[in-house]
Parts: sequence; structure tokens; C-alpha cells
Amino acid sequence: MLKFKLKESKIISNIVIHNYKIIRRMKKIIFLSILMTVLSIQLYAQRGRLIQRYLEKNLTNDALPDKGPVPDYNNLYFWAASPYKHNTTDSIPAFLKIERKDKKVDVFFIHPTSYLGITNETEIMEPNANRKELIEKLRTVSWNADLTDSAVNNRTDYRSILYQASVFNADCRIFAPRYRQANIKAFFVPGSSEAQKAFDLAYGDIKKSFEYYLKNENHGRPIIIASHSQGSLHALRLLQEYFDGKPLQQKLVCAYIVGYQIPMGTFHYLPVGNKPDAIGCFVGWRSYQKGEISRQVKKEDGNSVCVNPLTWTTSTQWAPELMNKGALYGFNQMIPHAVGAGIEANSKVLWVTLPDGAGDTLKKLKNLHVYDYNLFWVNIRENVKQRIDAYFMKYGN
Repeated sequence: MLKFKLKESKIISNIVIHNYKIIRRMKKIIFLSILMTVLSIQLYAQRGRLIQRYLEKNLTNDALPDKGPVPDYNNLYFWAASPYKHNTTDSIPAFLKIERKDKKVDVFFIHPTSYLGITNETEIMEPNANRKELIEKLRTVSWNADLTDSAVNNRTDYRSILYQASVFNADCRIFAPRYRQANIKAFFVPGSSEAQKAFDLAYGDIKKSFEYYLKNENHGRPIIIASHSQGSLHALRLLQEYFDGKPLQQKLVCAYIVGYQIPMGTFHYLPVGNKPDAIGCFVGWRSYQKGEISRQVKKEDGNSVCVNPLTWTTSTQWAPELMNKGALYGFNQMIPHAVGAGIEANSKVLWVTLPDGAGDTLKKLKNLHVYDYNLFWVNIRENVKQRIDAYFMKYGN
């Protein structure tokens, strides 16, 4: 009986020792696995920092110095659009019938990047764009635009001012300053000191032009802030400084902050416009073909606000093509019921379905950034009227 107990005790002891060894081995494997994961993350982060430094060096060392005048907004030359000069925002698409004209509201429009240093915007948006070639093309380009550069000014006037700012011309006077915008390369290295300096210089011009407008043109009139892309980066800052919780917020009809991430919590008092006739609010969206979530958007981890320009709400319910009143295809051609759109629930970007008749150039673009206004042009135009009516209904004439 004693021998049996000793034998049983030895078996149990062996099992305990065996299990202890297994547990130690498992702990070691788990530890090594965690260590490898941590090291991989650190190496990946280090690799990212090295790439960032490499890009900064290549985009900075050979960059030409900035040149050109400091803008004087008392001079109409430094306005891409103003009610006191003929400009492309005066253009009315051929498909529009006679509209009501009652310009009691002003639009302060901040245009997107037109200082590209390369041939066209779609080259950057191409899903298979050769980044190395783009960097090489931008290596010697100065960080901020020269306001006497006619090529840059023409690109501004006949792209964003014509196709985007003109959407407001039925009911508003339009003021759009020229500013020493940051070159597109600043978005390749957004955390670098050179990029930040370029953005700060650009915003300094925007601020100066807005203060000129407030002092000389506003006279208590209601305001719409509108922008796209780089313009929206600056518009967010402008809204924080002059409107968010400030007396001027009461004069804000709406801010259309399009084509740029609007992080949640950007404003303390300025609400998102979650219905078509909301006022004193902001709206914004970024357009991608349905199914597309870019690498940059994934990094945001859903930290963004998006309003669907077909429903003018933050609802993720899909809005069908029938709700699209018309997309701008060329300035004088409108395509009704062109696209459906819905907010992707996790990333908060706007997914869009393109019509069968869309050209190959458009279809191969996954990022529809360049067309953020064009795709919803008629809906935006009608919504501007709706919000202005709501504003005057609340505050009177």
C-alpha cells in the first residue's frame, strides 16, 4: 500500500513538473511573441520616421526660396473673386433657368491647392501614383506660391473658383482671396517644420484678407464660409478663431468645409449641421468610390465628421441616385441623378457610386477628392438657398 502511494506521489510529481515546464515554455513563447510584436511596432514606427525624414530632406534641401509680393487686400488684384471685379464666379451654367437674385449674404471662399508643381491634380490621386517620381518633381519647388504666378492664378480661377465658388452665386456676394498657399508637397510631410511654416504663412494671408473683409465689407451681413481641400484646413482654423463661441457665430449661415478631415471635437460651440435647414453650423464630406478606404483614412480610426450632401444629415443610410439633383459635367452640362452616396459607418468618409456613363479617367480614380463639389453641385446650390431662407426666418431681414 505504501509502495503504491509512493508510486502515485511520484507520478503526480512528474505530472506537476511536466506541466510546470509546459507553462514555462508557454510563458516564454508568449513573452517572445509580445516582444516581437513590440519590436515590430517600434521598427515600423522607426521606419516611418526614417521615411518621413528622408522626404523632408529631399523636399527641403533643394527647394527654391519663396518669392513674390505680400498681398495687399485693398488691391483687387489679390482677390480671385470679389463683387467689385469681373471674375469666373459671375458665370452661370447654361442649363440653369432664371433664378431668384437676392444677395443679402456674403460667402468667404477659401480655394484649394492650385500650386501643384506638376501637370494635374489627378496625377496625385492616381491609386498607382509613382511617389518617387512625384517627390522628384517637387524637390526644387518653393514651399509657398508666388501671387504673380499667372499659371497658378489661372488654375485657381478656372478650376475651383469657376466650378466650386460659383455654386454660391445665386444668393451671395463672393469674396475669395488669393493667398500664398502651401505647395502640395507640404501634405506629404505634414508634421515637418517646413510644412507647418508653409501652412502658417498661407493662413496668415487668409486671416489678413478676412479681417479686411470684416472691416470694409461685412457691415453686419450674414456670412457663409466655404472651402475645399487646403482651403478647408485653413477654414477650420478661421472658424475656431473667429466664430466658435464668438459673437460672429450668430452671423454664420453655414460653413461648407469640404474635402478635408474634420476631427471630432474640432469646435466647442459650433455644431454639425444635421438637417438641411440648420444654420450657425458646419458641414463637410470627402468623396471616395464605394468600397474604397485609403491608407490615410484608416489611420484616422474613424475620427472624423461627415455630412451627406444628398440628405444633409450624418445618417449612414444610403441616399439613392434619385436624390441627386445634378452633377456638374463640364461647366455647362448637368447630369441629373448621377450618383448615390452614403457615409461609411466606421471611417466617416462619403462613399459614392458613379454612373455607367462616367468616363474611364473618373472611374479609375478611387479618391474622388477633385470632384467633391461637382458631384453634388445642384444639391449644394439648392441647400444654400434653403439655409439662407431659414436664417432670415429666424433673424429677420
